[in-house]
Amino acid sequence: MSRQLPILYSFRRCPYAMRARMALMTASVTCQLREVVLRNKPEHMTALSPKGTVPVFQLPDGTVIDESLDLMHWALAQADPYSWLNVEPKWTRRLIEWNDGPFKQQLDRYKYSVRFPEQSQKYYRTQAESFLVMLENALGRNAGKGLCCDRLTFSDYAIFPFIRQFSKVDLYWFTRERHHHLVEWLQRIETSALFQSVMKKYPPWSEGDPITLFSNNAGSVQTTIH
Repeated sequence: MSRQLPILYSFRRCPYAMRARMALMTASVTCQLREVVLRNKPEHMTALSPKGTVPVFQLPDGTVIDESLDLMHWALAQADPYSWLNVEPKWTRRLIEWNDGPFKQQLDRYKYSVRFPEQSQKYYRTQAESFLVMLENALGRNAGKGLCCDRLTFSDYAIFPFIRQFSKVDLYWFTRERHHHLVEWLQRIETSALFQSVMKKYPPWSEGDPITLFSNNAGSVQTTIH
């Protein structure tokens, strides 16, 4: 049975892998989870995807999906029980493009400011705030419930891991600024059963290890030996 299941290479703290895992869990896709250490990537993973980043997803027919948004779309094409994709596509695309482009660059400079001494950490944070304001306003239009409508959808889960990462650089500052809807939105997703279910800790995978099944069975991830 295990050989007929897809394989997911993932890294627990990677925001790209997080959003992919949330989509797979929501769609009830069962796969073999292989937790990796990015400084010691499995040869099989890099053979499938030479760029060496997670997630990497291999279907039983050999098809490889190594972009997180593509994997989210693939998963939700199998099942979309909460209608994540039933939203205005242009606004969704605009938010995600900003998140994955300018904001991700600003986030990296803010989080790793010692690597970018050209400007201060505060400068990089200020640069990133324009996106936070956009998200705050979007949530305000929807009573704080979602970025694109009055519920959580594709864009919320695609963007959330990056806002979570940003918030943890200086949580005191983040929670005390004027982005009240954004803070509540972040806390709601972070404490959700969905997010908790995809953030369980597992040891790094090595060839010959027992199979770890990533499954929506009782909202958990199960380990089985074959």
